[in-house]
Order: sequence, then structure tokens, then C-alpha cells
Amino acid sequence: MKDAVQTKTILRALAGETLPTPPIWMMRQAGRYLPEYKATRAQAGDFLSLCYNPELAAEVTLQPIRRYGFDAAILFADILLVPQALGADLWFVTGEGPRLSTITAQSDFDVLKPVSAIHDTLNPIYETVRILRKELPEETTLIGFAGAPWTVATYMIAGQGTPDQGPAHALMQGNVALFEALLARITAATIEYLSAQIDAGAEVVKIFDSWAGSLKGEAFQKYAVAPCAEITAAIKARHPDIPIIGFPREAGDGYIGFHSKTGVDCVALDNSVSAEWAAAKVQVDGCVQGNLASSHMVTGGQALVDETRAIVKALSNGPHIFNLGHGITPDADPENVRLMIETVRAG
Repeated sequence: MKDAVQTKTILRALAGETLPTPPIWMMRQAGRYLPEYKATRAQAGDFLSLCYNPELAAEVTLQPIRRYGFDAAILFADILLVPQALGADLWFVTGEGPRLSTITAQSDFDVLKPVSAIHDTLNPIYETVRILRKELPEETTLIGFAGAPWTVATYMIAGQGTPDQGPAHALMQGNVALFEALLARITAATIEYLSAQIDAGAEVVKIFDSWAGSLKGEAFQKYAVAPCAEITAAIKARHPDIPIIGFPREAGDGYIGFHSKTGVDCVALDNSVSAEWAAAKVQVDGCVQGNLASSHMVTGGQALVDETRAIVKALSNGPHIFNLGHGITPDADPENVRLMIETVRAG
């Protein structure tokens, strides 16, 4: 009998195989658009309690697999668990999102915990991975993830999400030594975090650089490309067979050459670039993932079908994993997700 790993379509695409039907999963596929997720989150009490409850976190990870049969499950967690594990205060404000204690001075940085201490906080996440590896269907790939250092730093510096990442840019320009020390600490922690996820059973890991698009020119190379390359090299040294997906969202021309500059096996694309452009400029270097606009999960209809078909066709001559260009939103209609999957798989 052929090894089950070799039949997993996402692993085949990540290895560079062009498949007749692209495998499919969806960013934030376990989330607020699903009634079963809302029920489980209510049971947990709050978002962070859900993240740190391995049984319930595994349950919400499995829910979209049961409902839709996606080709991959992505661990349910949050990119801001790493700063919390490093000693930052983290809480969520209902309707507004995350809040953290800020790192704006050397004294703030000095009280952060060493990287070696992060597992004390993150052990429940690894237990979630272990549960999932046992409970997922044999054909379903398990994806672990972390935030990229730049994106995580923007939250640690500002204390919350910001429209332009202004506080992080200000610290970068005003105190580059502190800024780079913070990035180095996050980078080292991310390597240990992802490696522990892999040890627990993750088969692929993804690095989410959600705010990469606000880095321009040399700053993009130094603070988006270089940390991703460092994390990728370290993970590959420890786990040479584990594929890595990089997602420098809204990188524009920065997507070009991202495979070779960082060593990632796949570049995930947002929907600010066309699939045709990506085929010509990015897919020539390896697997790409994306990139249907998440708004189609709200509006549905023939436009969803047409755009899904167009993306599949444009990227059909190389390795491709179908996904959204960003995470699905809470106002999405679950039936539109089903329509997207049926359209991809109908060919």
C-alpha cells in the first residue's frame, strides 16, 4: 500500500507536482462564519481560553474538515500567542480585536522572557497538534503556523493592530537597535515554536506576514525576506522534509523571487495581484497558493464561480494550492464556501 503521506495532495503540490485538480483549504477556515464554531467558542468562554484548550481547539480545527472535506486543516491558534509566551500581556476586546502591553523602550524589552521559556505557555498548542494528528482523516494534511517577525512586532510595538503599522515604522527609524533586537527575539522564538509544532505532528508550516506590504525597498528585504529566510533555514536544518509556505501579504513585486530568497516551498498570494501575473512571475519558481478574494465568500453567485474557475485555469500549468487571498470574514455564507469547493473540484 502506498504511504498515505505520498497521496496527500497538498504535500504533492508543495513538492512541485502539477495536479489536475488543485488541493484546497482556506485561511481562517475554522472561524466565526460557522455556527458550530460559535457554539464551541461560547463553551470555551473567550477566544484565548479556546486557543489554550487543546480539546476544544482541536474540535474547531476539525469542524470545517467534517463540513467541507478540505484537503488540509490548519491548527487553530493565534499569531499573538508567541508575544504572550515571551511575557507580553495579551487580551482581546470584543468587537475590536487584540490588545498587548507595548515594547517601545529598552526597559520594556528587558523584561521579556528568554526564548527557552516560551514552551511553558505554548505546551497546550502542541497538545492540540497531537490530538489533530490522531483525529484528522488520513488524507488530510495538518498545517501549523506562526506570524512572521515583522507582523508580530507591529502588534508588540503598537499594542494593537494599526492601519499603517506607524508605531513599528517609527521605532524602526528612531531606535533601530531596539527594533532589531525585538525582531531577533521574535525570530528565535518562532523557530522554536514551529519546530515544536512539527515535533508534535504538523506536516507543513506557514509563516504569516500579514503586514509585509507596508515594508518598502530595503526594509522589505531586511525585515520581511531576511527573517523568513532565517526561520526557513533553521526549520529545514532540523526538519528537512517539512514544507514551508510563506505569505508576505500585499508584497506586490516583492512576491517575485520570494521562493529563492527565502527558501520557502510555496508562496501564498493575496488578491491584489492577478493569477495570470502570479503564473508568469511567481509560479515559475515553485508552488503558489491563492488567491480568490474573500469577499466572494460573502457575495457568492456566478461571480464566485467565474473567478474561481479563472484562478484555477490561470495557475493550472504549475503547482498550485487553491485558497483565498486573505482570511474568510465572519459575515461569509457557509454555502458560498461549499460552492467554491465544488467549483474547484468540478474542473
